[in-house]
Amino acid sequence: MPTVLITGANRGIGLEFARQYAAQGWDVIATARESSAELESLGVRIEQLDMRDLPAVERFGSGIDKLDLLVANAGTYGPRQVESAEQGEGWAETFVVNSIAPFLIARSVVEQVARNRGKLIAISTRMGSIADNDSGGFIAYRSSKAALNAAWRSLAIDTKGRGIVAAVLHPGWVQTRMGGQSAPLRPDESVAGMRQVIERLGPAQSGGFFSHDGSEIPW
Repeated sequence: MPTVLITGANRGIGLEFARQYAAQGWDVIATARESSAELESLGVRIEQLDMRDLPAVERFGSGIDKLDLLVANAGTYGPRQVESAEQGEGWAETFVVNSIAPFLIARSVVEQVARNRGKLIAISTRMGSIADNDSGGFIAYRSSKAALNAAWRSLAIDTKGRGIVAAVLHPGWVQTRMGGQSAPLRPDESVAGMRQVIERLGPAQSGGFFSHDGSEIPW
């Protein structure tokens, strides 16, 4: 059976990824700072991991023998405004969780994924698109996700010769703790769409930025 590593899997989109891949018979490795009853009920392999702990993130891949797919989902919203030094420190932490840690965990498993000619997927957001930003605000979140997009584009280029496909996905506006209950998409709808996109991704799409419905998003 193929193996998937999902970060931030204790709730929301990450939990739904774990649920759907487990239901399809995949071996699921799920990470979270703290587990949840919902995650534990899936019977998957659960590993404690705090994405702010970069040394732990860097060495995480050493505990994985086989991997076909990484879904780097864990993220944080960060401060809504950056108008003080304290908020600036929160912005810096947002970069660690949303940009640096996902890249480091991808690097930590790149050998395993390359052996299986697998895929490295990061969950980003349309709010990380510079071209699509016509409303401003949300500096920490937008900038950290834009940095994630840039890092993943470079990752795709750097690993292209090894048969790896790397891409970033926008899940849509989803009914999660971050998205709120007024969002138009349920987690199962968003994840089902993203799983279809992941399945269809090939070398020609490596380095791309796609929505949950498969449409391409401008950088």
